[in-house]
Amino acid sequence: MAQQNNQLDRAKFCCSICLELLKDPVTIPCGHSYCMNCIQSYWDTEDEKKTHSCPQCRQSFTPRPVLVKSTVLADLVEELKKTGLQAAPADLCYAGPEDVACDVCTGRKLRAVKSCLFCLISFCEKHLQPHFEIPAYEKHKLVEPSEKLQENICSRHDEVMKIFCRTDQQCICILCSMDEHKGHDTVSAAAERTERQRELEGSRQNIQQRIQDREEDVKVLQQEVEAINGSADKAAEHSEKIFTELIRLMEKRRSDVKQQVRSQQETEVSRVKELQEKLEQEITELKRKDAELKKLSHTEDHNQFLHNCPSLSALSESTHSSSINIRPLRYFEDVTAAVSEVRDKLQDVLRETWTNISLTVTEVDVLLSNPQPEPETRAGLLRYSREITLDPNTVNTKLLLSEGNRKVTRMSQQQSYSSHPDRFTYYGQVLSRESLTGRCYWEVEWRGRNVEVAVAYKNINRTGSSYECWFGRNDKSWSLDCYNDSYKFHHNKVQTPVSGPRSSRVGVYLDHSAGILSFYSVSETITLLHRVQTTFTQPLYAGVWVYYTESTAEFSKVK
Repeated sequence: MAQQNNQLDRAKFCCSICLELLKDPVTIPCGHSYCMNCIQSYWDTEDEKKTHSCPQCRQSFTPRPVLVKSTVLADLVEELKKTGLQAAPADLCYAGPEDVACDVCTGRKLRAVKSCLFCLISFCEKHLQPHFEIPAYEKHKLVEPSEKLQENICSRHDEVMKIFCRTDQQCICILCSMDEHKGHDTVSAAAERTERQRELEGSRQNIQQRIQDREEDVKVLQQEVEAINGSADKAAEHSEKIFTELIRLMEKRRSDVKQQVRSQQETEVSRVKELQEKLEQEITELKRKDAELKKLSHTEDHNQFLHNCPSLSALSESTHSSSINIRPLRYFEDVTAAVSEVRDKLQDVLRETWTNISLTVTEVDVLLSNPQPEPETRAGLLRYSREITLDPNTVNTKLLLSEGNRKVTRMSQQQSYSSHPDRFTYYGQVLSRESLTGRCYWEVEWRGRNVEVAVAYKNINRTGSSYECWFGRNDKSWSLDCYNDSYKFHHNKVQTPVSGPRSSRVGVYLDHSAGILSFYSVSETITLLHRVQTTFTQPLYAGVWVYYTESTAEFSKVK
């Protein structure tokens, strides 16, 4: 309470211009007191008006009052200084670089709390008090502090602009309405504000509704994110378990094979060693007999020799040598071959099933209700560009691959390719190595009389000359037939004429999940030739069919 009283006492002896304790205090005719320098400086700015006023109550004085130092106030201020109240109160807020400064303050200015649209100046809390205390200020319009008050003054007539010209859509003063805006549709600025405020409220309601709708959409998408993350986590966890089980099964089979091989190895080695021991015993016995016979053969006594000779009849022919049947040195090589066969079959299964797994993953699309639109420019299409290489195992023997397996040329002579079940045996066709899912774009540069640019499922027939093997003539492929002067589209034995500018470059856009396949004529501009809307059930592969000798088709490197 004492501190509040001290601040109140201090406020009574503060200059309302500099907001500091009075220095050389003077009292002007209306009774308000100021620092002598502060009020002199303030009145100096009013000399041109020939009248001078009080900064607080706005009472005017003519002529300019003579200022005389108030000794009583000076003594009181000195007494206050001795009590330690000379320090500025902590709650004074000086104007910073981003604040609107009080126009009345001199020296260091305080931050304005209101601007007056009638006075066209801004006031700090101290200098604003007369607007609340003096009846003459009751009709003044106070607004939030603004640095643009002078923009309310007509630069031509130096009058406040209180009229709005709807014809020219600008604020004007009363003199402007009688001059260059005479005859225009004009209303008061307040009326126009009311009208536009109504429109603004309507716009705000629309915006707020849209904000509410978008916030609901954000909530839905957040729930979708959580659902995606939960589903992906479960899929990854379950897939990990499944693959772990497969790995565990493979490890068990590996261990079983190893154990069986080692067990059989032990059995066979034991059997061979047992026979080996018997043979070695027989060798030992034969050597002993041989030594006895050798000794007998050296006996000089005829009677002794003849006496021991009958023992030869005890020797019998070995029964072991005829039972030994040495097989070719293959032993366990057949096991290796059998395991290799299992490996090859597993690799084939994994290769086939992996494509389906990959396609299933890439087909996950939570925004099917709002699919991505097809790009309308080549730059937009190039965002989905894919580099295509051709598979040598599929190329017909009348076609030559070059340029890193990106270019194919029709030859008159057969090419020497190894036999492969994926090879096209009759039609001059070839498919890409890469399977295509998701969104893809590629371009084919072609030369010659006739080339077909196509996409096909991997299980399209390869052997023979039936339509089941020819791009576009079955339900497993789609093709654009390019001639020198025309185009034709083929699918499932149906031919569709296609109109559009002739070009040696064809662009192909695929949105697999949306079932969109589009062909473009590409030159200095890009033109849609034909679009297919369908449902793709398998990954697609890019392909070309080249018929005439020396005709070429090259998958371009697009960026």
